[in-house]
Amino acid sequence: MIGARTGIWIAGALVVVSVGILLTDYVVASGRAPRDDRVIKELQEQTKADASFAPRLAAEQKRVTSARLARKSRDNALAWGLIAAAAAFLTFANGLVKQKKPSAPVDRRQAKAPGPPGRAPAATPPELDLTFVDQLVSQIGCGKEAVIPLLQAIQTHYRYLPDEALRRLCELTDITPAEIAGTSSFYARFRRSPVGQHIVRVCHGTACHVSGARQITEELRRYLAIPDGEDTDAARLFTLDEVACLGCCSLAPVLMVDGHTAGKLTPATACEALKVTA
Repeated sequence: MIGARTGIWIAGALVVVSVGILLTDYVVASGRAPRDDRVIKELQEQTKADASFAPRLAAEQKRVTSARLARKSRDNALAWGLIAAAAAFLTFANGLVKQKKPSAPVDRRQAKAPGPPGRAPAATPPELDLTFVDQLVSQIGCGKEAVIPLLQAIQTHYRYLPDEALRRLCELTDITPAEIAGTSSFYARFRRSPVGQHIVRVCHGTACHVSGARQITEELRRYLAIPDGEDTDAARLFTLDEVACLGCCSLAPVLMVDGHTAGKLTPATACEALKVTA
């Protein structure tokens, strides 16, 4: 039985040969067709003037027609052969890929993510206690004008704006989901996703920016294995926050972890600064 590699080579060679013949045939026919048409046109003009050219015209038309029909049949056969060879190539290639595919794929990003030492993944958060929302509404009020203080209090309590809490808020007040969505998206400090146990604030003010704040942020994202488009690692241990200024320009570049400030950083020492949370 033909092996996958041998089948790939044979099918690939047939594909190349078929394509080569078709291209050659096309080039030859493209050059010959104008000449044949010109000869037939000249014979037609001569036949109009002299009927003795009629047999020659008929013979030339028959030759051109036969040649074109033969080329068409040949090209059709080559085209079907090309399709069969391509199908065989893909079949053998798919078989080879399946042979090489490991039985139990490993998530390399998860296996190699170098997160901070000594920390186990965070447990799944328990179901939210919404009694706080009930008490909050009774204290602040249920009018639409209270939307901002209500959201601020909810975020302070839960550390973000949980969907369950927001639904409960809409049930108890005159505030609509659209008003909550508009307000929470307009003010950057409102969060709609959970934060990590530790908040890492990296200063991106002018002094820190020119001193390499962007490189430090990217290295921290890599170190914490934070996916693109997210700001919190999968275990919800750390949330990385870019801030406009931490008021420590003389220490640029600088970051703050849960109130602990570290300055004069490099990408490597920035990762070391996270150990203050250990």
